[in-house]
Amino acid sequence: MIHGTVVGLQARMSLIILPRERSGVEIECVIDTGFEGFLTLPLSVITALGLPYLISINANLANNSSVETDVYLATVVWNGVERNIPALAMGSRPLIGTALLEDYHLSIDFCEGGTVLVDEIL
Repeated sequence: MIHGTVVGLQARMSLIILPRERSGVEIECVIDTGFEGFLTLPLSVITALGLPYLISINANLANNSSVETDVYLATVVWNGVERNIPALAMGSRPLIGTALLEDYHLSIDFCEGGTVLVDEIL
């Protein structure tokens, strides 16, 4: 089970990213159920972690506009298991999307300091 907290009506949880040849770095992320991808990270974080470049794509935003963005490979620890996932270089805060939540149950108590729980669907 993965735990997080509600801050300012945002469901937040920490994600450990494993850069090559370095120890894990804990990044606080906002859970964004409107984002169908795995993860977004600010370019400054991607650069600091030295994540490898994969490809450039056109990402469709909530307002139905498209922007070109670069995609990098991130190795994360998710529920105790290392996973290689694509991370889009965009925005000013890290976002966890629904692709990372697939096959998991998400529970959020939407009040300041509320509990965020992510657990495997059995």
